[in-house]
Amino acid sequence: MFKNIMSKKSTPQSYKPVLEAPEVIELFSRLTLHQQAALLRLISRNLEMKLNGETYMGYELDYEVVGAIIQASESSD
Repeated sequence: MFKNIMSKKSTPQSYKPVLEAPEVIELFSRLTLHQQAALLRLISRNLEMKLNGETYMGYELDYEVVGAIIQASESSD
């Protein structure tokens, strides 16, 4: 029984093959808007936007689903 528990270890992420572009696109196409907004929140940590001479960091924005789109607005914090 102890061997069964120990043999069920998952492979660390660093050893798993990286998804190729078509796989990522296919995965993204199956996500709901709410899941896409959550993914944007994660990606936005590495995002810098320059608009009208001002720089905004992605983590300074709130992402929410409004109807059939994802809306980014300035964070109220």
